[in-house]
Amino acid sequence: MAEIGIDSSRMAWARRTGTEQYTAHLVEALVRQETRHRLVLYFNRLPSPLPGWLEQVQVRAMPFPRLWTQVRLSWEMLRRPPSLLFVPAHVLPLWRPRCSVVTIHDLGYLFFPQAHTRRRRLELHLSTAWNARVATRVIAVSRATRDDLVRYYRVPVERIDVVYHGVEGRFHPTGDPAARARYGLPERYFLYLGTLQPRKNLERLLKAYARLPADVPSLVLAGGRGWYYERVAAALASLGLQARVILPGYVADEDMPALLSAAVALVYPSLHEGFGLPALEAMACGTPVVVSRTSSLPEVVGEAGLLVDPLSVEEIAAAMLRLLEEPDLRQ
Repeated sequence: MAEIGIDSSRMAWARRTGTEQYTAHLVEALVRQETRHRLVLYFNRLPSPLPGWLEQVQVRAMPFPRLWTQVRLSWEMLRRPPSLLFVPAHVLPLWRPRCSVVTIHDLGYLFFPQAHTRRRRLELHLSTAWNARVATRVIAVSRATRDDLVRYYRVPVERIDVVYHGVEGRFHPTGDPAARARYGLPERYFLYLGTLQPRKNLERLLKAYARLPADVPSLVLAGGRGWYYERVAAALASLGLQARVILPGYVADEDMPALLSAAVALVYPSLHEGFGLPALEAMACGTPVVVSRTSSLPEVVGEAGLLVDPLSVEEIAAAMLRLLEEPDLRQ
């Protein structure tokens, strides 16, 4: 019987975005799956509330103020190494067992360095290069991310496994006026769902929306504020859209299906995505999607959405207008 260690630290984050959700649900699925191997979950701090299924496995909570992965987790690997270590979100520790698996979600910082501080770009580059070099196997969440790893970090393609994200069963067409009311949303609206940051191409989305007639549904930009959010705020002010654009902030997990289901469309013209989970979740809710025809998004959407050039304000605006004017296309 082998011992499989999993860096589960991102499960404890209070506000989960894509990589945190991936970690939490994948870890739970592994725990619930019958296996002859023993699972050990490593935490910096335990999640609150504590999931009941954690009682089925060994949990090691190892509080440490800074550099938890490279100091505290490394020390644990040196003292009591598992047979294999799985890191679901990017960074392997300096010391690790002989076998290791890491998931790399995207390399967006290479394509849009201006979306990050210089220090953050360096951290991302060094950690990705390290993982790509030392991991026994690398999981890429799309063919686009796999190809980026091969091209920019020369990872042998035979060491990479493409494993697409799934979608939770709670994402299905649903009506919940109370959820909309909690965020002050009208009955109909265009929706963007994700972190508010330049890589998501929100400035062009705002310019595209400004070209639409004044009587179209509101635009909702739902998500927490990310790097350089002030650029988004400046674009909103310069276009005079404050009365037509709603910024409800971070959306709780349990409210996402209702907000997606009520939207006229999810508009997600991101400049680069390792996968683009909101598009998959929107489709599961029966909501039309407008996405970029770049990076991984064509893999996710296939022929079930409108693909646009993310650099073209005209194409984004035209796609939004088509979904309003052509009910057969929406269906």
